[in-house]
Amino acid sequence: MRLLSIVIPALNEAENIPRVMATIPLAAFEKAGWDVEFIVVDNGSVDGTGHIAAAHHARVVRRSVRGYGSAYRAGLAAARGDLIVTGDADCTYPFDAVPELLAHFESKQLDFLSTNRLGTRDRQAMKRSHMYANHALTGLSRTLFRSPFRDSQSGMWIFRREILDHLDLRSNGMAFSQEIKHEAYLKGFRCDEVAIEYRVRGGSVKLNAWRDGVVNTSQLFSHRVRGRRLPAWGALTEVGTTVLANSDLADVATRSTSMMKDLTETVVIEQPTQLLKPTLMSAQNPDKTPKTTDASGDCEEMAV
Repeated sequence: MRLLSIVIPALNEAENIPRVMATIPLAAFEKAGWDVEFIVVDNGSVDGTGHIAAAHHARVVRRSVRGYGSAYRAGLAAARGDLIVTGDADCTYPFDAVPELLAHFESKQLDFLSTNRLGTRDRQAMKRSHMYANHALTGLSRTLFRSPFRDSQSGMWIFRREILDHLDLRSNGMAFSQEIKHEAYLKGFRCDEVAIEYRVRGGSVKLNAWRDGVVNTSQLFSHRVRGRRLPAWGALTEVGTTVLANSDLADVATRSTSMMKDLTETVVIEQPTQLLKPTLMSAQNPDKTPKTTDASGDCEEMAV
């Protein structure tokens, strides 16, 4: 069976992790021929997020360097799946809709699929000020990059793990979300976007709207300066295999591979883990105390 990695960054989301796990449709994945690994990146939580995630059969990568992008870079380096699915740990993203998103991804033979939250019917799911800011950043993104994305800040994506070797990802903060989309588009990979239901957040909001808005705007201009759109033939998709035909990608591939290698090496012990199964989830023992592995670097992995 093929392997699907679900990667979720988390900062003090202990109360939300069990709810997020409950929405993952493991039976549907198994029926579609997917094994699933669930990776939670504990980004310096103080509420036991990592232990709760491990008790729910997740692989836990501990990343002490704070930041949305920092957490994702560590989580993506640890992912082993053929495809990677992402989403936040705050209950806002519909993981139960992932089988439908996967079907769209495969039917269109895509390399990168993003999602659009801005048409959500639940107006309590996103503050009006955040809605306006998202539209403004997306409008600027579409102007600068001529990209197809109508929600540049969405945090739910599906993509082929192999394309990471060709993306020049530098952001450690919230700008990582727009950066990975624009990088996939600029490198000529087949990209698309579909609308999803965006839900009310569980727990406290950690977004700093003004600060993140300024940083994201700055990153858009700096990325536009260093990036250029490659021709469509630069990335050819053939039955799930990406073949890169443009020599200009060589230096980017070297930098990206080096970054992923550095992050992977900070995980000192790679313990074997069980893949998520419907029967495994139903037999969870909430009283189980997971083992913690000490690491000498700024990342560590904890598995059950």
